[in-house]
Amino acid sequence: MKVMVVVTHLLGTGHLSRALTLGRAFLRAGHETFVVTGGMPAPQLDSTGMTLLGLPPLRSDGTDFTRLLTQKGDVADATYLAVRETALVEAVQSFEPDVLITELFPFGRRSLASEFIAALEAVHALPRRPIVLGSIRDILAPPSKPAKAERAEEIVCDFYDGILVHSNPTVVPLDVSWPVTDRLRERIFYTGFVAPEAPAPHPDALGKDEILVSAGGGSVGQPIFRAAIEAAQKMPNRRWRLLVGGQDAHARIEQLQNLVGYAPVTLEPVRPDFRQMLPLAAASVSMCGYNTALDVLQSGTPAVFVPFDDGKEVEQSLRGESLSELLAIEVLPTKKLDGAALAQAISTVMSEGPRPVSTDGFDGAVKSVEIACSLRGQA
Repeated sequence: MKVMVVVTHLLGTGHLSRALTLGRAFLRAGHETFVVTGGMPAPQLDSTGMTLLGLPPLRSDGTDFTRLLTQKGDVADATYLAVRETALVEAVQSFEPDVLITELFPFGRRSLASEFIAALEAVHALPRRPIVLGSIRDILAPPSKPAKAERAEEIVCDFYDGILVHSNPTVVPLDVSWPVTDRLRERIFYTGFVAPEAPAPHPDALGKDEILVSAGGGSVGQPIFRAAIEAAQKMPNRRWRLLVGGQDAHARIEQLQNLVGYAPVTLEPVRPDFRQMLPLAAASVSMCGYNTALDVLQSGTPAVFVPFDDGKEVEQSLRGESLSELLAIEVLPTKKLDGAALAQAISTVMSEGPRPVSTDGFDGAVKSVEIACSLRGQA
């Protein structure tokens, strides 16, 4: 079976990371997998074995997802967007997938609706129409207007055979963040959480007994890193490792290095072995994105979550709220974030941890493959 996944990450790399996890599951099941990515390059993520096509890349202007920028920082004009759309349609027509999966759309990426709709129309025009599936995380950004939810539902009903919701409905049902009508509910397939296999401890023991601070693969998290440096100065008996993401990681590291002084802090760009470092860490400090939250649960590492809440973002705050009752997890809102508060939160979770490792419900990628194959068999 030929599987095509279309994803554009605009701020961090979480959407691409989850799409690649799905891709690896299809590969392991023996299916040819083609991933079309429209965000900034993220070489730290593993795409081994998959065919990868990069469209002319885009990123959002911070949390303004309606203002799209090129890799050089220019506003993407109509010509730039048309080139992307043409390349995506040609990829669909050339590959002729048996299964097409769109990450987030139509529940998000409305600013890229034109290219997604063009790809969906191209799919429906193929000699044998593929199974078309949406792929969404546990918690979405709630629609700001009823019309947005209505439009997303129209697109689902017009083009999609199902929506893969990567959650457990008894833990986080989609209704928490999105209005689910009866018409939409009949197309929903809950897969469980999509995560790679639980990380094995780093073979070189990197991260052992350190406080590991991360903020994903995008150019965000600078307030977390600054607070971590302040906290490290208050906790000099602990080694701290700050992993900085984004295309401008080296410039941001240089800025942060000026604040370190004599604090026991190592600053470096994000690294592909982060998950292997996590089980050995004394504690984790991070935002509360889907992938990072699952990494923390799978590792059992005591954790402080600082949910990303710039602009109108509420997804991570909702997720943090759902995790805050677990042992050795503290949620620190950005409005309360400073060195003293972070040091106190870290001390609290380390005194409570380590936490029992979560093992059930993380096979959402495998379940997604099973659902796609079942639907394809019925087509």
